[in-house]
Amino acid sequence: MLDFPPWKTISLTLILVVGVVLSLPSLLPAKVMEYWPSFLPQETVNLGLDLAGGSHILLEADPADVQKEQTENMEGAVRNALANAEPEIRIGEISVENGALSFMVRDAKQVDAAREAILPLTSGAGLTGQRDWDIEVRDTTRFVLTPTGAGLDQAVEDAMNSAVEVVRRRIDELGTREPTIIRQGAERIVVQVPGLQDPEELKELLGRTAKLEFKLVDNQADPNETFAGRARIGSEVYPFVDGELSGQPNIAVRRLGGIKGDRLTGAQQGFDPQNPGQPVVNIQFDNQGAQTFAKLSTENTGRQFAIILDGEVISAPTFNEPILGGSAQISGGFTVETANQLAIQLRSGALPVELKVVEERTVGADLGAESIRAGVIAGLIGTAVVLLYMVLVYGRFGVYANIALVLNLFLILGIMALLNATLTLPGIAGFILTVGSAVDANVLINERIGEERRNGRRIIQAIEVGYREASRAIYDANVTNVIAGGLLFFFGSGPIKGFAIVLIVGIVTSVFTAVFITRMFVAGWLRRSRPKELRI
Repeated sequence: MLDFPPWKTISLTLILVVGVVLSLPSLLPAKVMEYWPSFLPQETVNLGLDLAGGSHILLEADPADVQKEQTENMEGAVRNALANAEPEIRIGEISVENGALSFMVRDAKQVDAAREAILPLTSGAGLTGQRDWDIEVRDTTRFVLTPTGAGLDQAVEDAMNSAVEVVRRRIDELGTREPTIIRQGAERIVVQVPGLQDPEELKELLGRTAKLEFKLVDNQADPNETFAGRARIGSEVYPFVDGELSGQPNIAVRRLGGIKGDRLTGAQQGFDPQNPGQPVVNIQFDNQGAQTFAKLSTENTGRQFAIILDGEVISAPTFNEPILGGSAQISGGFTVETANQLAIQLRSGALPVELKVVEERTVGADLGAESIRAGVIAGLIGTAVVLLYMVLVYGRFGVYANIALVLNLFLILGIMALLNATLTLPGIAGFILTVGSAVDANVLINERIGEERRNGRRIIQAIEVGYREASRAIYDANVTNVIAGGLLFFFGSGPIKGFAIVLIVGIVTSVFTAVFITRMFVAGWLRRSRPKELRI
């Protein structure tokens, strides 16, 4: 027990000093932190939505959008597969009705070849044992491709998983700390951003799909039909945001053959060199996108094309020359703020499905402040009672346990700040729970030491055996708690994760302080005093 080498004392002391220094930025008032040296850690513990207040938004997707996208993708894939077959399989116009694709194979002898070409375009729908599309041949030459229910469910599931990641990337671009973004049911996403009191900016950022497309304008479309919003076969009509000024409310574009924004690799807000002061968004394509865009602009030089964002034509310039560099510029009457916001949305990727805000709430900071005040009062009262009890029952060993307990609280805060973790209301409960856990460990040690003394062991032997035997029980008990905390962290969400983080960190630090730090104190006392009696 007396064999406690200096290197171990220095190491433990250093860990405690680092922990205390890491925790102070979270404890000191802002005015004091103004004088905090810049070379020292600046990280603080983040407060969750229930403590700091903030914005809560519930987003909902429409599965019909997913089905529409699924149908369009399949139509393009079918055209490419049949056109690239050897020999080419010629078909009539593809029609779409209730999500099903239908087309005629011109040569009845190529029906089997067409089926062979199309079949690889379908795949299994998860573990359901079904394929995502049913293929039927009716009237000997007419193919009908119908999406299955399992296929649609899988498409919605994939789209929602992608949407969660896109939402997360967009919020991260705001520099917001520790947002909570979780799925709710099959078609909803909950977004909670602590500290954000005005949800309008968040709604603007998340409420836009940012689906960007470049499509050729259909110059052969009847202007009167386009004005009325009716498209001819092979084309589609989009509203034009500048329609009122130009007298052209709609623009007809070729339905296929364009390029989509999923080939983007970058997007930045900039200014139009031809019109200084006018904000624009500069975009860059990847290699495949650059090649497609170069081919599109080369083959259609002199023709007008439409830049379509979220179902609206925001600009309809002309290819004056081939664009070979893989870069382009989007203009559309932006302000610096809206251009920057669009750049963020494009960098984050388009949402695979449109999300509508169906619920929004702003949680005031007052509620969080009241929770913190109540939690602090409960914590102080509980800690004071525990400290008093330990001193009265265990004397000197109770004092050592109390010092370790206070150091434990500093360590928890310091590690949470280092991890940039978020403290939630359940986290405060976890915080207080670890206080009890730390005391429980010291109670085990002290009781075991007392028992060894009553069995006739000498002081040093009783302390040595007491720490060794009690430590085993402490490790066993807390390993199970850490496992439970880990499961809560991996399978929980939001405040549950906050509780799990505090619980795991608190268990580790409480074992450290209860077993190692108090032992360091006791070893120092034994070396200095060589006591003849032990009151415990």
